[in-house]
Amino acid sequence: MKKILLSILFAMALAHPVMAKPLNVVASFSILGNMVHEVAGDSVILTTLVGPDGDAHDFEPSPIDAKKLAEADLVFLNGLNFESWFQRLAAASGTKAVFVNTSFGIQPRQMNEDGQDVLDPHAWQNLANGKIYVRNIRDALVKADPKNRATYEANAAGYLARIDALDSWVRTEINALPRDKRKVITTHDAFGYFGEAYGVTFLAPEGISTDAEPGARDLARLIDEIRAKKIRALFIENMTDPRMMQTISKETGAHLPEGEAAELYSDALSKPDGPAPTYLDMFRNNVPKLVKAMGQN
Repeated sequence: MKKILLSILFAMALAHPVMAKPLNVVASFSILGNMVHEVAGDSVILTTLVGPDGDAHDFEPSPIDAKKLAEADLVFLNGLNFESWFQRLAAASGTKAVFVNTSFGIQPRQMNEDGQDVLDPHAWQNLANGKIYVRNIRDALVKADPKNRATYEANAAGYLARIDALDSWVRTEINALPRDKRKVITTHDAFGYFGEAYGVTFLAPEGISTDAEPGARDLARLIDEIRAKKIRALFIENMTDPRMMQTISKETGAHLPEGEAAELYSDALSKPDGPAPTYLDMFRNNVPKLVKAMGQN
């Protein structure tokens, strides 16, 4: 009788095999989370720590975030000292997850902030760098979950092709403007990679982090420069306080559009129903606004 029961159970197991548990994946912030989703699709369980419209510079992790990290198999990070809070969170969580530095292989911009040389972490603002992120994400997923290799590689290939097409469009749009008009004021210094890649000069009252408040002397110097160069392209960012840019607009006469027209997306995507819910939509939102505003310089 036991043999018969065992035979039945074995036959049932063959007919209904136990599905392998999908990878539990964490991404540090919304832009990276979208990239991971594009490559992984529905093959993983994805959690993003700093969500839409969230500021990853001053993010304060919660016990819930520690629990998410503790349960993760794979964690995708930007690196380049972007997630300054992550080591504390990892230590608190006791996670055994594999950490993936998605900016590995990118040549970082060097910047001077408060007399110190620092790395600019906003490498995703150059679409060529975006392709490096995607390849690193693909390779990490394939290594951790080889059974879904074909899915990850196919998704990544299609995504890379779309990034290439978007990069060509961005260059065409920006190159339609004379070089002397390509000047923009943003809240913090998040567009350096974009500026170098596409030939735009960005000025900002704050440094690479939204935590860095400018001094009165630095702000006065920026206002003088805006006046001297007759820069009219002035924007806030979706995850920053608009009051400083409103002051600069008042002092210089530079026009700050109202509502969403004034917003660029730099470090965070919009909510799903907003104008920049994906990494590629971020460029589709930002570039026409930049071109229109720079045309008034």
